[in-house]
Amino acid sequence: MIVPVILSGGSGTRLWPLSRELYPKQLLRLVGDNTMLQDTLLRLKNFEGLGDPIIICNENHRFMVAEQLRTIHLKPASIILEPIGRNTAPALAVAALNALSHDTDPVLLVLPADHFIKNVPAFHDALRTGEHFALRKYLITFGIVPDAPETGYGYIKKGQTIGGKAIDAGEKVSNRQVEAVNIEKFVEKPDLEKAKQYLDSGNYCWNSGMFMFKASLVIDELKKFVPDIVEACEKSLQEGREDLDFFRLDAKYFESCPSDSIDYALMEKTDSGAMVPLEAGWNDLGSWEALWQVGEKDENENVVHGDVLVHDVKNSYLHADNRMIAAVGLEDHIVVETSDAVLISPRNRVQDVKRIVDKLKANKRPEALSHKKVYRPWGTSDSIDSSDRFQVKRITVKPGARISLQKHFHRAEHWIVVRGTALVKKGEEKFILKEDESIYIPLGVTHRLENPGKIPLELIEVRSGSFLGEEDIVRSEDDYGRIKKV
Repeated sequence: MIVPVILSGGSGTRLWPLSRELYPKQLLRLVGDNTMLQDTLLRLKNFEGLGDPIIICNENHRFMVAEQLRTIHLKPASIILEPIGRNTAPALAVAALNALSHDTDPVLLVLPADHFIKNVPAFHDALRTGEHFALRKYLITFGIVPDAPETGYGYIKKGQTIGGKAIDAGEKVSNRQVEAVNIEKFVEKPDLEKAKQYLDSGNYCWNSGMFMFKASLVIDELKKFVPDIVEACEKSLQEGREDLDFFRLDAKYFESCPSDSIDYALMEKTDSGAMVPLEAGWNDLGSWEALWQVGEKDENENVVHGDVLVHDVKNSYLHADNRMIAAVGLEDHIVVETSDAVLISPRNRVQDVKRIVDKLKANKRPEALSHKKVYRPWGTSDSIDSSDRFQVKRITVKPGARISLQKHFHRAEHWIVVRGTALVKKGEEKFILKEDESIYIPLGVTHRLENPGKIPLELIEVRSGSFLGEEDIVRSEDDYGRIKKV
């Protein structure tokens, strides 16, 4: 059996302002109707012999991940929550240990949640080849056959060819011949001249970050080279706990785990590594330039999303979320508009977007962390206006959902229903509010908002007081396990 392991812990800073720390690129619809996470799972749909996936994600993203899986009717084997990012080696150790704890030793198919793959049949063929060699105790990585001198990726140099007769799903022997190559060495991201040499030689592939190996083999190899990582991961699993639909790793032990990539910790050291070359229209969508490359272009080679008007604009990417973008005379540019930020950059400078995010973080600007519209397990909260003493939000509560039973010590709230029906608990009283009706929640009064109806509940919330932040929430009951344990 093959168990997909989906790594969904990144922050995607180079796709700011769409991608934010609390709403990163793998949870966004960047290409097509599905999010990157959903597409990662859906492209495995017709691949035989798969078990339920293991998802590794940041605990801040847990409800969005669970909701996105639910909307594509997919039930994971486990959603494992990392209390802090520790790179890919600990994440894969946790996934392998989790799989082995169920008295099985599956082949793990490790996929980042934010890749684009155009040719799915070619991708499936490569996976079958990877399975063949993984069953023969190889640690497989997939190398992307390069089509350009890319300086943004690490490279893998090919060694000798390894051949064999394929094993297809169900352990049936076929006549199909399969090939992989030994890994001669891993190479850091090169400069342009070196990248051109790699491309011309035909001896190098891009390092994709996708892997395939038996769970027991990767643990044995990790114990050989980085036993401290395996020990910390074992303890974080042993001391972890189930929490609703999630599994929480123990924070103390996981935070003590060394941070390292699977490449550095294992693949560069092991004698069991091999690479399967992959040509399937792959892109990691790590920049706005990458999105221009894979996007559908108009007659002037522009990729346009949203309400955009252009005149004499060529070879550009323009994305409007909330307002109209009007552009004149641009060429080779990126323009991205959101409700609280606008990015403008030449296409050849998009790798520097991360520097803007670094400045936002250094100045503790909220635009680095989240959008004005914030996703909650019960719905969404969209900031409309704010000042020192007041804040106005548009609140949407899903049918059957409710916020926590809570109170505030520094603010009062006024709710006005604009759509649907609200069930409000205020102190010991309960009220039904219909459209155009309102209620006032004084400072210090315990309250709860619930949607008992069949359509989304929408209301305007006006906060007033000396402190309006989310830290001023004291929960006494919560359906989503967000009460802090003392």
